[in-house]
Amino acid sequence: MQWETVIGLEVHVQLATQSKIFSGSANKFGAEPNTQANVVDLALPGTLPVVNTEALTLAIKFGLAIGAEICTHSVFDRKNYFYPDSPKGYQTTQMDYPIVGPGELEIELANGTKKSIRIHHAHLEEDAGKSLHEAFHGSTGIDLNRAGTPLIEIVSEPDMSGPAEAVAFAKKLHSLVTNIGITDGEMSQGSMRFDVNISIRPVGETTLGTRTETKNLNSFKFMEDAINQEVERQIEVLESGGTIAQETRLYNGDTGLSRPMRSKEEANDYRYFPCPDLLPIIIDKSTIEAIRATLPELPEAKKARFIADYQLSEYDADALSSETKLASYFETCAKTSDDAKLSANWVMGDVSGLLNKNDMHISACPISAENLGALITRIKDGSISGKIAKQVFESMWAGEGDADTIIDAKGLKQNSDEAALESMIDEVIANNPKQVENYRAAEADKRKKMTGFFVGQIMKASKGQANPGLVNKLLAKKLNG
Repeated sequence: MQWETVIGLEVHVQLATQSKIFSGSANKFGAEPNTQANVVDLALPGTLPVVNTEALTLAIKFGLAIGAEICTHSVFDRKNYFYPDSPKGYQTTQMDYPIVGPGELEIELANGTKKSIRIHHAHLEEDAGKSLHEAFHGSTGIDLNRAGTPLIEIVSEPDMSGPAEAVAFAKKLHSLVTNIGITDGEMSQGSMRFDVNISIRPVGETTLGTRTETKNLNSFKFMEDAINQEVERQIEVLESGGTIAQETRLYNGDTGLSRPMRSKEEANDYRYFPCPDLLPIIIDKSTIEAIRATLPELPEAKKARFIADYQLSEYDADALSSETKLASYFETCAKTSDDAKLSANWVMGDVSGLLNKNDMHISACPISAENLGALITRIKDGSISGKIAKQVFESMWAGEGDADTIIDAKGLKQNSDEAALESMIDEVIANNPKQVENYRAAEADKRKKMTGFFVGQIMKASKGQANPGLVNKLLAKKLNG
């Protein structure tokens, strides 16, 4: 039987506020356990929550960025469940009246196909604390620093039909929320986590199959692997005569294995009801428009501008506009060097290659955009060749100085003295009469390949510092004269 996959995502995005959603505790990553949890986060008797206005603003900013309806009347609810890292015994979230209504996000697949993915809604809620198992033998530690961290949970419709579409949607969403500045997007720190709802059905069937939910995936690679594995598992179960249990599953990225976590709860299991400690949130149209005015240039608009202003290919523009700091780095480099294409090649090639190798973000790049632009300028003005530029780049990365300092200190400046180069060329021609004879006897289409021998000899004589473009020009004149 032929099967088709149906996928929907629930995405938790930690909002980049200074404090938590209902308390004044700091909202920072990496502090010592339980140093960023106050009496509100600990749910001590007599404490009352106060809504963080900035969290509301960031949620609205997201809704506007996806063209969604912003709900002028939203309500916080209590989702009741017991778990050790949630001392209140419930999570404050939104159920029937979320702050962001329906919207959509367009994705583009590797083959150029575009598809619109509907977003059902996005609601505000608080994060739970964290259970720590590794450092405790036979017991569990609880760190409540994360308790109360503001989240928006973005819920898609089941519009994706495979891992490629799910990953494309996740990447597009990551690009959007980081570009508009509502989160730092650091998935390794839990700033963005994906719950993937997966079901399969026979091709041509319209009724959805029983779904499973794989929770807390924090990388695109893990998501792709988890989806592939779960689809294979469901097909195997159904084709062997079994049935799919509606359940929550966990995927371990280190082992590549998934396992059942618990049977899937229904909404009524959580006994939702409006939070009695928080009034409904009323947002007027003027507030929404004021927030709209603060939206930065969105990734799609930036991509279109890069194509129009810098004559970049669609592929290059898409890659460089996907993340705010990367886009800013590229633009600064392009303006410094006055060469967008070379700048794009270096940023996407050498810079990104070393960043990935060292697991670094562009913000931590040891070569500033201005210094990379200055290096590209030296290639353009003939001071160094592209080959030597690679050597200079490595020295810049190692902290040995800017391009000019390294070029001068290592004597790497290109030789563009025509008289000196002509002398070298004359000597190479004189020392290789047989090769010259073969060159002149060859047909025109073969001569280009044969020129490489002479260029190699000249570069060797100049210790790699001869200007290749000038060498080729002078050499052709001598050989064909």
